[in-house]
Amino acid sequence: MTVGEDAGREAGRDAGRDAGTSAVERSLAAIAEADATLGAFATVRAAAARAEARRIAQAPASRTSADLPLGGVPVAVKEMLDPAGDHVVVRRLRDAGAVIVGTTRMPQGCLWGTTDGGGVVTRNPWNRRWTAGGSSGGSGAAVAAGLVRMAHGTDGLGSVRIPAACCAVVGVKPGHGVIAPVDLGAGDWFGLTEHGALATSVEDAALMLSVLAADPSLARVEEAGGGLRVACSVTPPVAGVPVATEVVRATFAAAAALRATGARVERDGPRYPLTAGPAVTARWFAAAADEAAELDDADLEPRTRRHAEVGRLARRAVRPSQADSWRDQALQFFSRYDVLVTPVLAAGPLRAERWSERSWAANVVANVLSTGGFPAAWNLAGFPAVAVPGEVDPRTGLRVGIQLVGPPGSERLLLGVAASFERLRPWPRVAPAPA
Repeated sequence: MTVGEDAGREAGRDAGRDAGTSAVERSLAAIAEADATLGAFATVRAAAARAEARRIAQAPASRTSADLPLGGVPVAVKEMLDPAGDHVVVRRLRDAGAVIVGTTRMPQGCLWGTTDGGGVVTRNPWNRRWTAGGSSGGSGAAVAAGLVRMAHGTDGLGSVRIPAACCAVVGVKPGHGVIAPVDLGAGDWFGLTEHGALATSVEDAALMLSVLAADPSLARVEEAGGGLRVACSVTPPVAGVPVATEVVRATFAAAAALRATGARVERDGPRYPLTAGPAVTARWFAAAADEAAELDDADLEPRTRRHAEVGRLARRAVRPSQADSWRDQALQFFSRYDVLVTPVLAAGPLRAERWSERSWAANVVANVLSTGGFPAAWNLAGFPAVAVPGEVDPRTGLRVGIQLVGPPGSERLLLGVAASFERLRPWPRVAPAPA
């Protein structure tokens, strides 16, 4: 059972109708039917969501779709946020007329590229043997399964783009400062973390981003391609990590599709400094120490506890100059190119397992080898990036996630390139219900 996109769009256009109420009912019914095996939701706000939908349906006719761009649309937020609270993300979604139907699962501390804990494994709607990714894995699964039209996520090392890549949806991580304040505590992972959006289409991802950023211009997506300077690279930022042949092939196919729009595409990429990998790793570990300090020690998973122990030592290795140096190099690269095309994951999704019960070393190695640092490099730089579904990987039957990166302020351009790619290489919107 899925949430009809047409009904959702009708709700967004006319808050005075009861289409939003119907869309919320369909969302709640879909969650009740599918989530026991999917594990996308941490909480479901059935009564509160119905009440919010009724209030929106009764809004004065003078409130137009411009006032309520998400009028009656069911959405989800990552479980780190209180959907009844006053966080800027929750407030902006609610002011736009969105109905928050629940919170989505994440791994402890948002530290991992898989989502499980408490005996629940969040699974990929396209094939439940594979993970939905992390740390915004619940959001990726909820969108891909059609349980909500769009969902909020946070991205510190790829935590929006990794689930987007695993679940064949669109994931947007804006550049630093576009959605402000971040306000996630503990220094926002030393400035790495951004709020982001996940949706099945570029149009919906842009719409949600525009609401989160309080910038309506971000919703006005225009296809881009002709005349753009596009670089394509499959060299991982973490030296020595192998990139699967199927991932390489899908990335080059995505670049070739953009060439068909009139873009000038070259095989080229930034020269990742040797200090970038250690700089990201030090922040990942140190952030774990900050996250663990907010939790009861008795509740810490063994992998989290060990990560935090290393992180307390790693703090001394975190220096702003590391990010500044890499950002300067990246800006030089983008003086020659408008867009960079890379994979999101070097190896593809991990298996849907109880990773929280496995060793710390197993988790660290699996996460590094899975991503190769492709998404994390751009958190360190603070640049925007968008993930879109590419060709199907025959090893998994899942689509390969393609990353589009641009310089600061290029969010609309990246969304336009993504829209061109979506038209040329469309993907199925919602995973079918399991037989």
